[in-house]
Amino acid sequence: MNAVLRPASPVPAAPLVWQPMTVAWVERILPIEQQVYSHPWTRGNFIDSLSAGHWGWVALEADEPVAYWVAMAVLDEVHLLNLAVARDRWGQGLGQAALAHLVEASRQRGAAQIWLEVRVSNARAQALYARNGFEPMGLRRGYYPLNGVQREDARLMRRVLQEASA
Repeated sequence: MNAVLRPASPVPAAPLVWQPMTVAWVERILPIEQQVYSHPWTRGNFIDSLSAGHWGWVALEADEPVAYWVAMAVLDEVHLLNLAVARDRWGQGLGQAALAHLVEASRQRGAAQIWLEVRVSNARAQALYARNGFEPMGLRRGYYPLNGVQREDARLMRRVLQEASA
């Protein structure tokens, strides 16, 4: 009997496990931060953010960080400060998973909306945010460093989670 040869199935990725971000995670996520951002947060930026009471989560696959986010909650709003996916994992749904996790965590905190800024040149991230219900709300002129002299505008985006009560 002749057997039909089929290509081997890809090995499924280990399920994502989300851990609250603590200072202990900073050293393990810094390589991701440095590979994906032109002006990455420093160790001190992460530590200062966590010390200020901002909250974040790290996505682990087989005990290795593959994505993370940091946000600040003020009253009934959440402001996304940082979200990153390891470059070698782009296009595999981890950005989507990170946003879904952020939205759920924000809802659990009773947030009515989530705000973020994204570089105007970062069409890929803007498309991800738009697919996830974030709408452009305006520009922040000169928000991001670009090089030693120039700065880049940020697109301000918002996702409404629940209508504010009157």
